[in-house]
Amino acid sequence: MARLVEIHPVDPQPRAVGQVVEQLTAGALVAYPTDSGYALGCRVGQHDGTERIRQIRRLDARHHFTLMCASFAHLGQLVRLDNSAFRAIKAATPGPYTFILPATAEVPRRLAHPKKKTVGVRIPDSRVVQALLRELGEPLLSSTLILPDRSEPMTQGWEVADTLEHVVDVVVESGDVVAEPTTVVDFSAGYPQVVRVGAGDPAPFS
Repeated sequence: MARLVEIHPVDPQPRAVGQVVEQLTAGALVAYPTDSGYALGCRVGQHDGTERIRQIRRLDARHHFTLMCASFAHLGQLVRLDNSAFRAIKAATPGPYTFILPATAEVPRRLAHPKKKTVGVRIPDSRVVQALLRELGEPLLSSTLILPDRSEPMTQGWEVADTLEHVVDVVVESGDVVAEPTTVVDFSAGYPQVVRVGAGDPAPFS
């Protein structure tokens, strides 16, 4: 049975944030709200959590997992950035963007794209997610919570808890969540390519 933890969307309570991070540190798989719908998350080194996400979403090896980062300090440890990419991404974050970039050796091989050796990274504009990441002190391995029979991410904590109560360990409830996907920008070829237009303005990368 999944544990339901309520966190205020504007002023996240340190105690509630600490409860979720304590579970993450112990190896939990968490369903949590982001600025683009609910996501599934676990620690980067949690191999079991990665496989559980694959099973819930029925993902194959080509799926790009996303590494949620609190800041550029986190992001710089995980991906290789040239000066132009650094400036463009810094200007657009935090915000509703996912950037695909070459992974560094810090990223486990099983998380990178098997051929391109790339990974998706985000710096989200969500006080709840930022609070969780700061308390955790490391990036969070994530994947948007879109179930195999749906085309949109889940947005209601109670529905997530009711649907996934036996396959996740913690569900974070934080009020209404918008289900607008991020704009995805691929920098793996050395220049930006907008591969999906979502909530983020694609103009700076076009």
